[in-house]
Amino acid sequence: MSINKEPVVSDESSHINARIASRVRGLRDEQALTLDALAEHCGVSRSMLSLIERAECSPTAVILERVATGLGVPLASLFDNPADPVDPMSRGEDRLSWRDPESGYLRRNISPANFPSPIKIVDVVLPAKARIAYESSSPESNLAQQVWVRQGELEVSVGRVTHRLKLDDCLAMQLNAPIAFHNRSQKLARYVVVIANERSRATRG
Repeated sequence: MSINKEPVVSDESSHINARIASRVRGLRDEQALTLDALAEHCGVSRSMLSLIERAECSPTAVILERVATGLGVPLASLFDNPADPVDPMSRGEDRLSWRDPESGYLRRNISPANFPSPIKIVDVVLPAKARIAYESSSPESNLAQQVWVRQGELEVSVGRVTHRLKLDDCLAMQLNAPIAFHNRSQKLARYVVVIANERSRATRG
């Protein structure tokens, strides 16, 4: 697929809210959390969580990031289908794209969904002038992230520090502070995000 074009959101992506619903409900059950307990952990109302788990709303990326933080998982994991077989191969034609209803940004999980790995790869397209900010990162986070710009330019703020990335620049960061992505240009920006769970790496080591 050419990096110069925005990926097409397939008709199947209309089912992605059901996938998110199943994933959130499953992770909450695994951790024996009530809706009230998860709401307290992540700062999202119980009613919103209930709507998400019933696939009756289209939550924004910011809300989903809060939910993921409350569950102690990367945002990318909420888009995986828990029913998919464990397979080390991820096929391009099988991937779904998800568009944030607020910012319009588009994301696709690239990594095999259920293969046991501390690494997740995500392909992101941020429209012209769009901005998205994640405020709920924990100072104790074990997640590390790198952002590699494949098209256009991108401004990334980590805490109080702002980085301006041009084509082919790569930024490494720890997910322990508020993070914002801003495309100030008139053209779309495309970048690859690589997320690693450092706790898993330490356990393996």
